Amino acid sequence: MDDKDNLTSVLYGVRDLRLEQRPIPEPGINEVLLRIQRVGICGSDVHYLVHGSIGHYIVKEPMVIGHEASGIVVKLGEGVTNLSVGDRVAIEPGVSCRMCQFCKIGKYNLCPGMKFCATPPFDGNLTRYYVHAADFCYKLPEYMTLEEGAMLEPLSVGVHACKRGGVTVGSSVLILGAGPIGLVTLATAKAMGASKIFITDLTEFRLNVAKKMGAFKVIKINKEESDEQAIENVRIELNNELPDVTIDCSGFQQTMKMGIELTKSGGVLTIVGMGASRNVELPLFNALSREVDIRGVFRYANDYQDALSLIASGKVDLSPLVTHHFTIEESLEAFKTAETGIGDPIKVMIHCDKDA
Repeated sequence: MDDKDNLTSVLYGVRDLRLEQRPIPEPGINEVLLRIQRVGICGSDVHYLVHGSIGHYIVKEPMVIGHEASGIVVKLGEGVTNLSVGDRVAIEPGVSCRMCQFCKIGKYNLCPGMKFCATPPFDGNLTRYYVHAADFCYKLPEYMTLEEGAMLEPLSVGVHACKRGGVTVGSSVLILGAGPIGLVTLATAKAMGASKIFITDLTEFRLNVAKKMGAFKVIKINKEESDEQAIENVRIELNNELPDVTIDCSGFQQTMKMGIELTKSGGVLTIVGMGASRNVELPLFNALSREVDIRGVFRYANDYQDALSLIASGKVDLSPLVTHHFTIEESLEAFKTAETGIGDPIKVMIHCDKDA
């Protein structure tokens, strides 16, 4: 272990991402020190870079960016028994208090004391060395790659969304948005036995990937269309076969409206994306009069192990989603690629270990 090189990507403010050396931390009780291997760039990371905030989470102090990560255990803190030095692990980035009512009933994603990587004021893990709670690290089987380990984070969102929506064998599913979360949700729904999966997007490239991943039908949205036109065009593409479950992975007013109006009566709309402004106008009477359940999705809880099992068993293959690779020294270029979409990126992966 290099006791000096802990190169770290630190966000100081809007479009102010810097590389700097930081001290290598020491693991505390029930913690492990990890040599970070791979970190995927999430849309929220880009949003913090471009806007400096997401909702009421505001970057007020320098913050280490990144939360989709895998690493290798290099040191154990006192009390750690579930891991050993040398273990390759996926890192579940949110560490809850484990004591509140939400934690005790298993909904720890709602814990008011949640410490989530790269969500102000907590540092993320786009760094060479990082300390994390041992019980939120998941040992990877030998045949799983470190990139697959990093991809467990977005996949867990897809797993949680499908569970919240009640996707099961024979379900018909409409996914709104074929970005990384939409595509992992597609993979999850297919693995859970969904019979027909429709997916929409503005981008031909992403729809082509969705088709290769097993979508029953891909539907291109014209961004110039009004909400009503877009909804009617998708209805036509569905041949009026409204889905049991709609999963909105975009979270804009148009897609939420679409989700309400195009979900089967008695069906479920789950909203994963948070792209909209705080206030939107929705046709709630349509949902109420047809008993369409509207459910929110916030991160995940008790889903990492399921996500790991989906990849380990071969039921889900996310390798087509990792399109670009950079070193941590190239962090600025990596974020530029993720932001601009030049080169048709889906998931941009950063390699943090200079020896691997």
